[in-house]
Amino acid sequence: MLESLIQNIINALQWGSFYALIALGYTLVYGVLTLINFAHGDVFMVGAYIAFFVATFCLTVLGLPGWVALILVIPLTMILTSLVGVTLERIAYRPLRKKGAHRLYVVITALMCGLILEHANLAIFGASRKAFPALIEVQVYNIGGVTFTNLKIAVIVTAFLVFLFLHWVVTKTRIGMAMRAISYDKFAVPLMGIPLDQIIVFTFILGSGFAGLAGLLFAMSYPVLEPYMGALIGWKAFIAAVVGGIGDIRGAFVGGFLLGAVEIMVVAFFPSTFRDLISFTVLLAILTWKPTGLVGIAQTTKI
Repeated sequence: MLESLIQNIINALQWGSFYALIALGYTLVYGVLTLINFAHGDVFMVGAYIAFFVATFCLTVLGLPGWVALILVIPLTMILTSLVGVTLERIAYRPLRKKGAHRLYVVITALMCGLILEHANLAIFGASRKAFPALIEVQVYNIGGVTFTNLKIAVIVTAFLVFLFLHWVVTKTRIGMAMRAISYDKFAVPLMGIPLDQIIVFTFILGSGFAGLAGLLFAMSYPVLEPYMGALIGWKAFIAAVVGGIGDIRGAFVGGFLLGAVEIMVVAFFPSTFRDLISFTVLLAILTWKPTGLVGIAQTTKI
């Protein structure tokens, strides 16, 4: 019984790590721009495909060993995925922001951008699934009846390191202070000499880079890629961010692991077909009890 509980906790931490990494991107953009970037889940998908092509190039063309290829794949995937996020901001979101468009139009644009990424992938690479190459040898460990792999531990550790890094950036650096200032009053910030557009671009670089890292880790853990892989996991990560308290990186992080834990525990005690039903029911109950999320606070609007 104890071994089963520990095994489920480890599995929940792994799933929660994926949700948390993606949810951090949602909450970063929302915290700075009050924009729900619904294309973020598809940026995660693009990151997984970028990692696939970079890894394939390193292994087959350059002939690099897997661990050397991985050292190159991680930064290249994050950089290239960040460029995708920045491109979306520059082409789709910034013109609407400059024109003072209603938030509803921006949300519709974000949904459209996600669909464009999905169907562009489908049109260019086809509907056939792609198998992600093995970059490292997976080591399976069994301690006291609990089974885990080196890759699973790496995913969990990476998620916590990313959160600590992001928390340091937001709370201890000048650019983090500027991000918090914009979230408080984005109209007064430019009057203080803070470059609004540059801070927003940096926010998309961080959020999209983490989505690309999540795509790489997910592809290494479950090495089957398809154009719509980011849709459902993106929506779940967004819900996790809302439950945790969107706009607060601590809330997004906690919400991601909470959703991962609920899903794994549901599968452990109920048929897998009940996973989403019970998981979302639990999350709905949490929002009914605390509409601002677990760590979120109510905000007032000046009229």
